[in-house]
Amino acid sequence: MPHRRRIWAGSPYPLGATWDGNGVNFALFSANATKVDLCLFDAHGREVERITLPEYTDEVWHGYLPDARPGLLYGYRVHGPYDPHRGHRFNADKLLIDPYAKALTGSLIWSDTHFAFRLGSSKLDLAMDRRDNARFMPKCKVLDTAFTWGADRRPDTAWSDSVVYELHVRGFTMKHPQVPPAVRGTFLGMAHPAVIDHLVKLGVTAVELLPVQAGVDERHLVEKGLRNYWGYNPITYFAAEPRYYGANPHGDFKTMIGRLHEAGIEVILDVVYNHTAEGNHLGPTLSYKGIDNASYYRLVPGAERWYENYSGCGNTLQLSHPRVLQMVMDSLRYWVEEMHVDGFRFDLAASLAREKSGFDGGSGFLDAVRQDPVLSRVKLIAEPWDIGGDGYRLGGFPPGWSEWNGRYRDTVRRFWRGDGGIIGDMASRLTGSSDMFGWGGRRPWASLNFVTCHDGFTMADLVTYEKKQNVANGEDNRDGTDANYSWNCGAEGPTDSPAINSLRARQIRNMLATLLLSQGVPMLLAGDEFGRSQGGNNNAYCQDNDVGWVDWGKVDEDLLAFVQGLMKLRREHPVFRRPHFFKGDRVAGGKLKDITWVTPEGTEMTNADWTAPFARSLGFVLGGESCVVDSRAGRLDADETYMVLMNAYTEILFYTLPPQMGDSWEVLMDTARPGRVGPEEVCQGGSRFPVKPHSLAVLRRREGGTP
Repeated sequence: MPHRRRIWAGSPYPLGATWDGNGVNFALFSANATKVDLCLFDAHGREVERITLPEYTDEVWHGYLPDARPGLLYGYRVHGPYDPHRGHRFNADKLLIDPYAKALTGSLIWSDTHFAFRLGSSKLDLAMDRRDNARFMPKCKVLDTAFTWGADRRPDTAWSDSVVYELHVRGFTMKHPQVPPAVRGTFLGMAHPAVIDHLVKLGVTAVELLPVQAGVDERHLVEKGLRNYWGYNPITYFAAEPRYYGANPHGDFKTMIGRLHEAGIEVILDVVYNHTAEGNHLGPTLSYKGIDNASYYRLVPGAERWYENYSGCGNTLQLSHPRVLQMVMDSLRYWVEEMHVDGFRFDLAASLAREKSGFDGGSGFLDAVRQDPVLSRVKLIAEPWDIGGDGYRLGGFPPGWSEWNGRYRDTVRRFWRGDGGIIGDMASRLTGSSDMFGWGGRRPWASLNFVTCHDGFTMADLVTYEKKQNVANGEDNRDGTDANYSWNCGAEGPTDSPAINSLRARQIRNMLATLLLSQGVPMLLAGDEFGRSQGGNNNAYCQDNDVGWVDWGKVDEDLLAFVQGLMKLRREHPVFRRPHFFKGDRVAGGKLKDITWVTPEGTEMTNADWTAPFARSLGFVLGGESCVVDSRAGRLDADETYMVLMNAYTEILFYTLPPQMGDSWEVLMDTARPGRVGPEEVCQGGSRFPVKPHSLAVLRRREGGTP
């Protein structure tokens, strides 16, 4: 294969393939390689040239092609020792993806040639495989990233004003009747006016997109006719997943961002920097393993053939290595600065903060993000656990981070299914979880509250199934959690019983109202606002079909209107989204505490009330006289006073409306009475208000008696 192109020395920075208007600079980090070949391909995926990068500076191999242009397809072959016992897995017969590739073209086609060792050998991964895998590999593509953003501005919504909406780009638009079929399931589908109109009318301020960075469908799924639908199996951290765009990877994504921003909606990316698609010692060699396995991955000290696995996916990236940390930081800044995203949700974030001694709240990664002038100003959300023995770190991330509050999810589910003895825990979750986040100047928004998310039952399934229905995943129903804390309301699965269906609808309203009226940041799962079901599948990671897609033909309009009303109530009344934790004190000159917990008799709760094992109800008054800080305007406002009454009993419970807290109370919402959020009736203070079984009511104080 003759060399036809000129190759200059180029520069070790920036890493990746960079078009500068004249040519393309190629730079690849590898501390342990002995030689790096740049492989160029034609439009049909045929290798047409192989060029050895001429320079090696500070552990970076680099070269510059003055004749190269955007659109060029390339990959790498990296030479070095194949010695798994020492952590080295170099095999120059394998074409490798550039970790900094900005775009990929083509799909990975599974073949035994993707493995650096001979599959089926009695020596397992110790017997080197010499077959070329290039024709089965996606190719990296040089991009010109220029884009006319126009007047694009980030919404920069305050955390205390935020409502997050978790969705899947493909699943959210695949069945939307107003989205043209040609763009369904893509970034341009997400940018469609009908999709954005739904988000705006609903009242969310941010969409959290399941992973959109390029990934790989696992071989065992492909062989079953399935795919990694959710996308938690990345292979590169700069390129978008090809299935979500057409001919213009950057243009499609940026168009989506611009249109969402124009509507006032932020975009948060779910990112997976904890592991890659290369798996453990018996996994394929697609990129990092063949470039510098010993640098990129956490290997078992003294037994470097094996991988430390805190992700459950076979490997864990070694963020304690400066070049691996650099890659993650470069990737994050790229998505913020070049692609204009507004924040990130970090999958299994505890693994990112692991040093040699385990999880470290002052790890290199957390410190690097905290001091970074770009990243420290965007929204940062941690999934605060991994599968390691010390990996559950809820409340342990530093100031500046919000955390997925899994304890909120479990407590709310348990309360509404009728578990006793948890009202104290429920009260803490409703008020922002200050027991976990009330340190270091953190605010209630450090708690990202959710009842459902992509991983688990939808809201409709949570009240319909007590057992998961995952047979379609091909794992004999063994996958997915059994700790659902769900209640089927009397029958497993769909039923024709009017009483059970009525109770299920009320339970959905109860949990949605709880979520949207809690302090902290609520996160809603796409479709929960109108009753979406997955047929009881609580692990639909491989269901790129009707199971995983949102069905826009089955919209519960009454439930949708109810959720829109709740969103409006939260948005218009800052007493439900306070920027500071409650103190339980009266404001100077005020009549009420910022929050008062009341018994069914209308008295303030005592320690005995809090510890009653039979208690399955809660009532609290939010004092509107307490000052609410508008952090944007620097203004102090007062809001109205509200009472929230929750009853998870199976019997009717009456609350006495405390006369000292209001001359009269206006009923805004009662989940036992299906309808929209709005004034229904006025009750006198001192009277008894019936809170029906399994219901939640919201009342607003009115002074001056009955009008």
